[in-house]
Order: sequence, then structure tokens, then C-alpha cells
Amino acid sequence: MTHAQATASDRSIGDYIRDWRQHRRFSQLSLALEIELSQKHLSFIESGRSIPSREVVLRIASGLGVPLRIRNLMLLAAGYAPVYPERRLDHPDLAPARAAVDLVLKAYEPYLAIAVDRGWNLVSANAAAAPFLAQVTNPELLQGPINVLRLSLRQDGLGRLIVNYDEWARDILRRVAAQLEASGDPVIADLLEELREISGIAPGHEGRDEHGGVFVPMKLRFGDAVASFISTTTVFGTPTEITLSELVIEAFLPADAETAALLAAVVG
Repeated sequence: MTHAQATASDRSIGDYIRDWRQHRRFSQLSLALEIELSQKHLSFIESGRSIPSREVVLRIASGLGVPLRIRNLMLLAAGYAPVYPERRLDHPDLAPARAAVDLVLKAYEPYLAIAVDRGWNLVSANAAAAPFLAQVTNPELLQGPINVLRLSLRQDGLGRLIVNYDEWARDILRRVAAQLEASGDPVIADLLEELREISGIAPGHEGRDEHGGVFVPMKLRFGDAVASFISTTTVFGTPTEITLSELVIEAFLPADAETAALLAAVVG
């Protein structure tokens, strides 16, 4: 069983630490030096001979860059209550964060900007999303939650309109695979498998980025024109709330003057 499949009920705190340490390619010694803990103590924790304090669990998780969602599971496995809350973005306590998200989305108009959760489900979008969603022929894809990656690759979504579909699909698969590598999230593992099935691109056949690692454009047919976009992402800095830690704002900006003019005319 990998760290991606682990849950608090079937893994000890030692299992979690060992799996994530190996996943991050730390030796016991290098991790102990990184977090200023003795290697002997770390070894005892991994073997189950010692139960770490809450502070030590959090220090190890931070040193390994473990996602907040998994840090809560690690605390549970060690016998402690979770410390990171998870609330919907419309929760009253997150009103300032929601206002900030709406402000950023609005600021990108007339260019498309969306906010998505960890599973690439649409949380919010600006007014520029309407012309894109209007191109979707399968209304079931627009019933919540709307998964934006599924929407972009399905032929009854936006896939049939993407001129460089193969290139764009391969880039999406590379990005989701990298997300899975970083997070070990089973939700992302399932999504990656689904996207591979939709695109027909098997594991290991994603190819390499041919744009020098700068960006892969999305070229979308808009009526008689082809609009070319580059995407940028924005995340919250040092969040201590699970929802905010997993929220991503992605904006699609014009890659050329023709696309900028087209969007200004369509969106207004």
C-alpha cells in the first residue's frame, strides 16, 4: 500500500512518516538534520518504539512538505486531534478569502479565470467563462460539480474545439501526474486514470514539453477564428486551512494580439 492509498485507520504514524520520507527521497539522517531531530528518535518513531508529540508530528510533516489534509491524518494516527480545519469556501469564517478570490477573478476580465479545488472541480468563475461554457454540447458536464479537466478533454465538452488537442491533453496529464506525485492524493489518482481514458493517452506516453518548459498554449476554435491562450496559476500563501491550501485560481491569458481582440469583442 502506498502513501497515496493510506488512511488513518490502517496506517501507523511510523508508516506515514516512513512512506513520505521515502517518497520525498530523504534518508533518516538527512530528514533528522533537516528538522533538527535526532536520527535515533526518528528511527524509534518509524519503528513504533516511540510515540511522537504533536509538535514533533507537525515538525516532521512540515519538513516533508506533507499536504495539510494528510497532516491531519498523521495526527490522528499518532493519537491526536486534527489541527487544520476544512470548511467550504462559502463558510462565514472564509468570507475574506472568498472576497479575495472574487476580486482576483473579476480583475482578469475580459480574460477567463476560474477557481478550482484539489480535484479540479469548479468553485467559481468570472463572467468570461460564459462563452466557453456555451460551447459545451453535453449538459450533464455542466451539472455540479463541474470538473474543468474533464470538460476540456471530452469531445462533448470543449475537446472538439481544441485545435492542438493532443498537445494540450498530454500537458494536462503531465500536470496531474506531477500533482499526484506531490500530494499522493487518491482523488487525483482516480482523476488521472479517467483523463487518460478520455484522451486515449497511456501512462508513459505523455511525451515531453516541446515549448522549452515555458508554457503549452491552448488553441481553441471560436467561430471562424482560433484563440490561443497561455495559463497562469495563483495560490494562497502559507494557508492553515485545508480548503484554501488546495484552492487554485487559473487564468487563461491571450497568447497573441488577435486573441486579445477576440476576447474583448466576445466578452466585452
